Amino acid sequence: MFAQHLLALSGFAAAILFIFGLKRMSSPVTALSGIVVAGIGMVVALGASFLVVFDAAEPIRPHLAVNLVLALVALALGGGWAWLRGKKVEMTAMPQMVALYNGMGGGAAAAVAAVELSARGASSAMILAVTAAGALIGSISLTGSVVAWAKLDGRIRKPFRFEGQRIVNGALFLVTVLLGIALVVFFDTPALPLLAVLFFLGALAFGVMMTLPIGGADMPVVISLYNAFTGLAVGLEGFALQNPALMIAGMVVGSAGTLLTVLMAKAMNRSLTNVLFSNFGDAAVAGTDAAHGEMKSADASDAAIAMRYAASVIIIPGYGLAVAQAQQKLYEFVKLLQAAGVDVKFAIHPVAGRMPGHMNVLLAEAGVPYDIIYDMEDINADFANTDVALVIGANDVVNPAARTDKSSPIYGMPILNADQAHQVYVVKRGQGKGYSGVENLLFFQENCNMVYGDAQAELTRMVQAVKDLGA
Repeated sequence: MFAQHLLALSGFAAAILFIFGLKRMSSPVTALSGIVVAGIGMVVALGASFLVVFDAAEPIRPHLAVNLVLALVALALGGGWAWLRGKKVEMTAMPQMVALYNGMGGGAAAAVAAVELSARGASSAMILAVTAAGALIGSISLTGSVVAWAKLDGRIRKPFRFEGQRIVNGALFLVTVLLGIALVVFFDTPALPLLAVLFFLGALAFGVMMTLPIGGADMPVVISLYNAFTGLAVGLEGFALQNPALMIAGMVVGSAGTLLTVLMAKAMNRSLTNVLFSNFGDAAVAGTDAAHGEMKSADASDAAIAMRYAASVIIIPGYGLAVAQAQQKLYEFVKLLQAAGVDVKFAIHPVAGRMPGHMNVLLAEAGVPYDIIYDMEDINADFANTDVALVIGANDVVNPAARTDKSSPIYGMPILNADQAHQVYVVKRGQGKGYSGVENLLFFQENCNMVYGDAQAELTRMVQAVKDLGA
């Protein structure tokens, strides 16, 4: 009995730690400590779950002992693998890792539901319905996240689309839901195993089919959405198991993921249904006729000298910076400018990179102080009074077509006002159109010069150019 009370108390303590940790994650200054606090909460919840094998009324039964050993082995394998991968993963691969880990959470919730359904214990219709709902959402999150990982990792390079795809996907989802209802209705019949297999196959297949047609430019929103799915699935299974820690953790993650998804979609000026069903990549050919003139190139050393003698510089990082792993060299360049009296700031768009907060994490890894990193709404008005805007590997988030070209698929999307700076330098590998395939009008403006090349190499040249001035 004591173990049961301790289990309930530890669940409450874990929930408090989850909520407090999430609150601290809302600021980059306290995010690291927030992750640690939430991690402690997970350890508490995990450790407390082993207390169920201790019951003063009964000795430990053989099957519980076997389950205990299996759980410890699973924790050792999973924890060890996650530790090694987390230590080795490159910043460019961080979105892929987040997608995979998120999918594992959904898969775990689906696996718990499968065990509960196979146990055939006495359950109410409501508990069975909740279990089935958690299984459906968790399965979708699992396979959808795996497809998102494959897209981010370059293993799936193009959206997979065909005529009538939405009808097929809708029919698949409807059939899967009907199978879930049948699971609840025919739970105590011999048909249960077959219904369960078909139900899980349908849910897993729908996760794949739902994600395949979505373009790569929308992956940040998709990752956030599946994060919300995973949290919801965990919360539902926590309710089915009557586990307060799982319920609260799932609700916190689910609600936070939902809010983030809404904010990400808003930052792109698109509804969630538009992200999921609009075939964004197909429309990206529109609006390309609005670009006039030619792209003017500049040498990295000339750009560096211009920034060295500027009064103010705003830097806009994008995914190209992460690919080149040039964040350390960028901060070295920033420190040289600051030493020369230049006011340097960073501007972050909500959907820059391949996942929410990707650029913030990238800059934090390089040691960039938080107080010179600004969100879009806090810095956009400053561009008009800024001498130089330096864009590194960003494309759609600085494209003026979002303001001026009604035929462009990104029209209406809030962007960083880099084009309003007195001078703009864009570090870019080539003349490609970026991840979404939309032509960037900024590159053709009179006040814009392109610095072609790998960001690491070009920033190295910029650093050397500034150092040479002081020699």
